Amino acid sequence: MNTHQRVGVARLKVDIQEKSFRSSNGEAIDVLRDLHFEVEQNEFACILGPSGCGKTTTLRILLGLEGSYDGSVELPGLAEPRVGAVFQEPILLPWCSVEQNVRLALPKRSRGANLDALFRILGLAAMRTFYPGELSLGLARRAAIARALAIEPDILLLDEPFVSLDEATADQLRHLLLSVWSERPTTALMVTHNVQEAIMLSDRIIVFSDRPAHVVGTFDIRVPRHSRNAQVRADLLRSFHAKFSDGGAGP
Repeated sequence: MNTHQRVGVARLKVDIQEKSFRSSNGEAIDVLRDLHFEVEQNEFACILGPSGCGKTTTLRILLGLEGSYDGSVELPGLAEPRVGAVFQEPILLPWCSVEQNVRLALPKRSRGANLDALFRILGLAAMRTFYPGELSLGLARRAAIARALAIEPDILLLDEPFVSLDEATADQLRHLLLSVWSERPTTALMVTHNVQEAIMLSDRIIVFSDRPAHVVGTFDIRVPRHSRNAQVRADLLRSFHAKFSDGGAGP
């Protein structure tokens, strides 16, 4: 098994020959096979694919939470790259305020950093002293995004961060994420089941096959984000479905 993570490069590179799990009866379940893709420096990429195909497993490998696989990954950054992560659940400490939760992610030497601009962009300036139990799910997810971005990551990994939100709240959070990411560009990789969300946010969509997952293909979006109005997004959606009629993506 090759579990070595090489760092010090400008882009993310994933080369996974095989990743499998053992079921309760000892049967091997192949999750990833011949999975290869790259994300360039400061590029925002989205992974789309069928439910259960291995999208989250891929992110867990990049986060170092899955160490048993054949292959290698290269993370952008220095010898110890800063990795920001946003999960489906906010995972905030209930006994800490919003600001304390965010600052916990910072290295000790940076715990006193000025985070005013980050809180302002994410609409949390008035809620820094609130506790998680006082927040709606949408506000809690803003705090989770703030925590991931506060460290100024070399790579930002997001696992369906807007799932289970109503569409109005999810759309508001997408715009907030874009606002803060545009001010602090970094290499980003987000798992989503929503192709329209991917078209709004990303520079490139990476489409996974069913399990065991490999890359079916990629869909590059060259239109600047500020020009992606409703008509442009509808045109991109048609082009995507024309290319990946069996891609397994969501609506």
